[in-house]
Amino acid sequence: MAKSPAAAPAPEIRWLTVPDLVELLGIGVSKVRRLIEDRALLASRIDGVWQVPELFLRDGEPLPELRGTLIVLFDSGFTDDEAMHWLLSQEESLGTTPIDALRAGRKAEVRRIAQALGF
Repeated sequence: MAKSPAAAPAPEIRWLTVPDLVELLGIGVSKVRRLIEDRALLASRIDGVWQVPELFLRDGEPLPELRGTLIVLFDSGFTDDEAMHWLLSQEESLGTTPIDALRAGRKAEVRRIAQALGF
């Protein structure tokens, strides 16, 4: 399965820990973990701590477009780490990062590209 090469994620991304998410979302730890398990959010283990990019949230909620996009990526054979890297890295065909394109309302375009990467 061919994956497009991508640059390393930008260092200016703000990462939120589970306690940060508990405070920001106003829910308990178990509900934060459920959001991650249900693919409403994607987390990476950084220095042994689960963290979520702040870009995956909008208005104190998980970005609604993220879950379906993650499902497409996983159906295309991506691992969690590969999906995180792709979402946060510049995607030439989009002219921006996939997460920025999702935040700009370009959900269908992002998912079409994600699906094509699996072939």
